Amino acid sequence: MTTPANRPAQTQSSPLPPRPLLTRPLLLRFVSLVGASVGFFLLLSVVPAYAAESGGGGAAGLATGALMLATVLGELVTPRLVDRLGYRTVLIAGLFLLGAPALALTASRDMAWIVAVCLLRGLGFALTIVAGGALTATLIPTERRGEGLALVGVVSGVPSLIALPLGPWLAEHAGYGTVAVVAGGVTLAVIASVFGLPDRGERVGQNAGEGTGHDTHAERPLGVLPGLRTPTLLRPVLVFAATATAAGILVTFLPLAAGSASSGVVAAALFAQPAAATVTRWLAGRHADRHGGAGLVLPGLLVSAAGVLITAATGSPVAVIAGSTLFGAGFGIAQNATLTLMYARVSASSYGTVSALWNLAYDGGMGVGAAGFGVLAGVTGYPWAFAGTAALMLLALAPALRDLRHKDLHHRDPGHRDPGHRDPDHKDY
Repeated sequence: MTTPANRPAQTQSSPLPPRPLLTRPLLLRFVSLVGASVGFFLLLSVVPAYAAESGGGGAAGLATGALMLATVLGELVTPRLVDRLGYRTVLIAGLFLLGAPALALTASRDMAWIVAVCLLRGLGFALTIVAGGALTATLIPTERRGEGLALVGVVSGVPSLIALPLGPWLAEHAGYGTVAVVAGGVTLAVIASVFGLPDRGERVGQNAGEGTGHDTHAERPLGVLPGLRTPTLLRPVLVFAATATAAGILVTFLPLAAGSASSGVVAAALFAQPAAATVTRWLAGRHADRHGGAGLVLPGLLVSAAGVLITAATGSPVAVIAGSTLFGAGFGIAQNATLTLMYARVSASSYGTVSALWNLAYDGGMGVGAAGFGVLAGVTGYPWAFAGTAALMLLALAPALRDLRHKDLHHRDPGHRDPGHRDPDHKDY
């Protein structure tokens, strides 16, 4: 008879089974994630059109510019706010600022009023994505971080794919006021779900220090500017910014480059790009959980650049669709690999900084890319401008190669976690 005394002891090095990914807190977080995505993207194309009716094309650009400026500035200060106030408070404030001003959008057609609404909504969006992103990272088991972040991308991406074209259609058939009320109402309604989420310092599983014997939040969080001076964070940021630059260019200029006669081709290309990104982001997440994310950063960059180069043949429908699809595939890989890698290189107290840096690379890259490409295309024409963009993206090869060499020198990928490893606070910076 086997007794507890002579029963074989289980070694501590035996890998533990992976924990469930779809926990109640994560599912609850998806509610606010979907609400914020719908509220933001419903109005993304509608507000510029509303502004243009009273102030022309310049007014439309001013509205979008105000939204993105406030978003970028807000992303810089949100990590400090999270450190002082916690995830929940900042996320609630972000959802309120994203939703409440939308309800007042059509109260006036004065351009100053529209810009004020856009500034407030941009700040709200920044608070929502940075605080929400950091909170989401604490709800995902470390050993399934890549897959979890990919799932988060799908949950936020699918509503945006629906809401972005739905906004203009709804405005045409029901009026701008209806779109504003729906967008604002949905965003404000999901605030209730945030009260059921854990806050900073509460035990939310492994990522908040469970089983480590200490509180991860006792450590001083890394600020945004120190984060930019940290090579192991800066390198993924630079690579992702290069791919985000091309994303902003394709979304903005592909319809103009392909011509109005190719509207069906452009629609197919702009659908294929995010669809491919969604698939590869998921696959990259699964790969990163098993083999680490550092080895995917370079392929993501190269595939993205190749897609942009193929798209340069704007006169060929096959090239436009194939190039956009290939770019989307590379962009999805880069999205997941860089974010997974950055979270793995900091403690939980600095998740807000990682979220801010990654979103700054996303928003800043898209904005700079669109602005610079317009000037370049005016001189060279669209085909050469796309080819030049692909060449400029290769400047990010230096940080991508350095990151790959960093992994090899350490004989392991800093983003990889053995399923049996239970220390979430390893830092590689």
